[in-house]
Amino acid sequence: MQTIKRLLPLLGLLLVVGGCTTTITNLTPSQQPRSATGLYPFTVAWESSQQSLRKDTLKACVIVGLDAYPMQPAPMVKNRWETLVAVPADKDLVHYRFKFDYDYLSIPARKSNSRLSAPYQLKIVEP
Repeated sequence: MQTIKRLLPLLGLLLVVGGCTTTITNLTPSQQPRSATGLYPFTVAWESSQQSLRKDTLKACVIVGLDAYPMQPAPMVKNRWETLVAVPADKDLVHYRFKFDYDYLSIPARKSNSRLSAPYQLKIVEP
């Protein structure tokens, strides 16, 4: 029993140090000039140390209001996702978040999870 009590702090430290980290990095500028087409690029980077994550199931989207716009992996850049979002001409401020859905290996079966980024704003300015 005494040995178990001595090992508990060490086990706790191992869990903290060996934990999985996931980082969602917004690469979209905080302001962009108004576009004649009304389309604005949104870009995000995803990094995760979760070994059980099934990368082939990773799906990203940008959420604007109640609408979700699917994102595509950026060509030739690892862990980067992008899409174009139509913004009405009368709007000059867009509130958005990124969401990632994915599966991970678990016992006895695969499970699903998702991560949501912090909220962001895009300000559209006149050129």
